[in-house]
Amino acid sequence: KQDKELIKKALETVRKAKKKGGKKIGDVGCALITKKGNLYVGVCVDLHCSIGGCAEKSAILNMMTNGETEIDTIVAVVSDGKVLPPCGVCREMILQVNKKNLGTNVIISKSEKVKLQNLLPKLWQEKKKKRVVLGRNG
Repeated sequence: KQDKELIKKALETVRKAKKKGGKKIGDVGCALITKKGNLYVGVCVDLHCSIGGCAEKSAILNMMTNGETEIDTIVAVVSDGKVLPPCGVCREMILQVNKKNLGTNVIISKSEKVKLQNLLPKLWQEKKKKRVVLGRNG
């Protein structure tokens, strides 16, 4: 029931896509619930010069603006109600705002929900490279 309500909230944020001169605003909506139980929403923005971002990014920034970083559940939908899994950048963003978000529930279809860790099976990590100095032989 909570998942259906969250999908409904995401759908309510979708705007009829305004296409003007190659720009689209709001044709995907996102809703997320934080670990504290607060709801945050966002819409996608696609402008010229690659300016803009996904609906998930918009909702996450809204959450962060309000001082939170831990996501319990997140979902994105298009205007016909179809649920979209987050893109790779959004998956990484969810993780980077708080490492505890590996346990975030991600709704990937109307009937399926997975943990973020299942969408990011092999985490990258920075490895310190050893600097090798080559000497000259005599």
